[in-house]
Amino acid sequence: MTAVTTEEAEMGVAAYDQIADWYEQQFLAAQAGHDPIGVNQALRDLLGPGDGVCLEVGCGTGVHARQIRELGWTPVGVDVSAGMLRHATGRLPVARADGQQLPVRTGSLSAVVAVLVHTDMPGYPAVLHEVARVLRPGGMFVHVGVHPCFCGGFADRTDPAAVVIRPGYRDRYWTRDSYTDQGIRDKVGAMHRPLPDLLHAFLDAGLGPERFDEGGGPVPTTFSIRARRG
Repeated sequence: MTAVTTEEAEMGVAAYDQIADWYEQQFLAAQAGHDPIGVNQALRDLLGPGDGVCLEVGCGTGVHARQIRELGWTPVGVDVSAGMLRHATGRLPVARADGQQLPVRTGSLSAVVAVLVHTDMPGYPAVLHEVARVLRPGGMFVHVGVHPCFCGGFADRTDPAAVVIRPGYRDRYWTRDSYTDQGIRDKVGAMHRPLPDLLHAFLDAGLGPERFDEGGGPVPTTFSIRARRG
């Protein structure tokens, strides 16, 4: 087991600044009109219709703002990458901020979402504590993330129908190892936490899980959680 360093975390932020245009113009463009790993479905099923502000932690280029808005919410985003936020400003109101220090009043929000970002955040347990702080009692948090059991440096997904799980799943570590050079992880790195660590982080933050979802197939690519602040 290895711990992520501050230098590695800062390198991840810088890497996202460097790939922001590629991410927006090529990576996202290739997925337009599709939901290959079930992200949109998870948001529909777990966030669902509502009103008021919905904060997206790690909003990136703001690609999920449209769907959040279609569900009735008013999307607002925060992210540490200035490069990614350049593309987000036309999609939702944004602020450059660290998820561990959200510029939001305590107990002021009914909904927060984090979509495909927990592996970008070595301090995700601290982020969950911040999410709990800004939520009202009973407020909802929706986490949509890559599946801890089937995605990571330990997983070879070259054949989607026969994912190979190698040693390393049970450890917690930062890595750029990836089965493909067509995605994001080999470019920016990723923090892996096994599933029990992830769920314990929710409980430790005072966020009680109430619904779950797995997306993509035939072997799931995403694992999603809806939780409530107690």
